[in-house]
Amino acid sequence: MKLSDLTRSGHWPTLLTAFLYFDFSFMVWTVLGPLGAQIGESLGLSAGEKGLMVAVPILSGAMLRIFLGLLVDRIGAKNSGIMAQIVVIAGLALAWIFGLPNYQATLLMGLVLGFAGASFAVALPQAGRWYPPSMQGVVMGLAGAGNVGVVIDSLLAPRLAEAYGWKNVFGFALLPALLVLIIYALVSKEAPGEVKRRKLSDYSALLKNPDAHWFCFYYTISFGGFVGLASSYVLYFKGEFGLPPVQGGDIAALCTFVGAAMRPIGGATADQIGGIRSLYRFYLVAGLALVAAATIHNLPMNLALFVVASGSLGMANGAVFQLLPQRFRGEIGIMTGLVGAGGGIGGFYLASSLGFSKGITGSYQPGFLIFASLCFLAIAGLSVVKTRWRSTWGALAGARI
Repeated sequence: MKLSDLTRSGHWPTLLTAFLYFDFSFMVWTVLGPLGAQIGESLGLSAGEKGLMVAVPILSGAMLRIFLGLLVDRIGAKNSGIMAQIVVIAGLALAWIFGLPNYQATLLMGLVLGFAGASFAVALPQAGRWYPPSMQGVVMGLAGAGNVGVVIDSLLAPRLAEAYGWKNVFGFALLPALLVLIIYALVSKEAPGEVKRRKLSDYSALLKNPDAHWFCFYYTISFGGFVGLASSYVLYFKGEFGLPPVQGGDIAALCTFVGAAMRPIGGATADQIGGIRSLYRFYLVAGLALVAAATIHNLPMNLALFVVASGSLGMANGAVFQLLPQRFRGEIGIMTGLVGAGGGIGGFYLASSLGFSKGITGSYQPGFLIFASLCFLAIAGLSVVKTRWRSTWGALAGARI
């Protein structure tokens, strides 16, 4: 498939605005990560408190993805996206005006920022519903590549905080927030066709399907690993190598940019060779890179290994969402929310466990090693389901799995 095919099938302006919405939302969702060192120093937070501070938005986003997944199927993706953006804009404005005076306030801000993380349950189905099964890998990958937004805040947030104070970073974020909201409201469109209205009980019904659990697990590892690392890089490189927040942000931006940029490549690779075969490779490389990063204490080597880990996990994100629409096309909105929640839970686990690992043992090593073992467990899980998947729904999918 050529990228030019996107202009002849579906609705590319909606794909573009879904990317922009998700890009800005992801930037805001993870902003406490790049600011974590400066906020933590200002408020006198411990390593465990800083780890939880950057992890709460991820968990909040995970839970709210279920809510927005329901909302997408009831009032439409566009209306859901507009509502979520207004909530985030209000939260940014309040944080800019009043600041975050204590640890509890940072946790409350994290809950509000979860609405930005929940954009995943809006942007991806809104874009994906416009395109046929054979293009789902690259389409979902392109829409999901909006997670490159974390690169922007990793580069800019520490610098703006150093120059103007970290409270004013929330004020600066209001400018692109309003611009993206206007563009999204004017340009994006709902895909044609009736969407079945879902209820909370529909989630319970889907959870009776073993495949729903498998997809949640695979995305818990891939997206959870990607966003958990993205939120922790600044704290990690400051704690392990004494790097200032700005330099740590630059390193975080490099690692997360690779992961975000590789997501559509992972989806396209899955379109070509199949999602299962792709995930085997991506999880293996990510697991090995994390094991090596946990056992080597050398800045250039650690940087290279985290680039590899983030890139592999980003490609795995794309591969998971090449498979998901083939298995659950009729429930893609609700499954995007459900699987996205699994990814957010994985990110919360990794970010918080790294902070607690550092606080309890004085090292991040146990946290990395445990998460690497989950990558290998995902490979074992693929071996369990691959034959059944290929011989049942995979045979009817209309795309390689």
